[in-house]
Amino acid sequence: MQTEWRLSLSKLFASLPSDILNDLDQLASITDFHFPKKKAVIQTPGSEREGLCFLIEGKLRLFKTNSAGKQYTAGILGPGSMFGESDSFSLGTHGNYIEVIEDACFCSIQKQPFEDLLLKYPELIVRILKELSTRLAERDEMLEIISSKNLRDKVLFFITKLSKKISIDNDQFQEIVLSITHQELANMIGASRESVSVVLQELSNDGVIMRGRNSILVHKEKMKHYLHRENN
Repeated sequence: MQTEWRLSLSKLFASLPSDILNDLDQLASITDFHFPKKKAVIQTPGSEREGLCFLIEGKLRLFKTNSAGKQYTAGILGPGSMFGESDSFSLGTHGNYIEVIEDACFCSIQKQPFEDLLLKYPELIVRILKELSTRLAERDEMLEIISSKNLRDKVLFFITKLSKKISIDNDQFQEIVLSITHQELANMIGASRESVSVVLQELSNDGVIMRGRNSILVHKEKMKHYLHRENN
């Protein structure tokens, strides 16, 4: 029952009938991942999980590395997101590293029981297809930005993406509730820490962002005008 209650907190499973949640409860195993300071990798290429995992709480980062060891972010996952592979769905996580960037809780279901569950409850397929469609669109957008835009555009893209995905309203600001260093942001976009620091300082000088102790505050109106100016 505790598992069923936690599953119902996920936007992916919210408002599902109790019989579906109960079956999920019987099949799912819950993993809580806590870390004190250091972010931790829970998947590397070649160690992918069989079956699907559903993120209930916390945040994960998907990334790849090139031959020079530089990291490139493929996606940021928040509550309600999925990762893993099954026969029916490929979520694009194969060959990726997955890093926990905030205390996380996720449930996992083995491949065959999950396939059986889809046959029993077709409405689950509709929900998962919607999530999959969103993920594919986000991945294509992120890959396009990383491959074709200049550094300022990359930094602006990731800050606005994070502010929409993992932030809370704070008066005139969107507060990105994620402790992230200049080096970690540089890793996300495959750039040097020094060059990213320069761009962040420029944004700070213009009042577009403010750095908190464990957060980034994005001024909503100033960011909107800034993006309009950059695109014209």
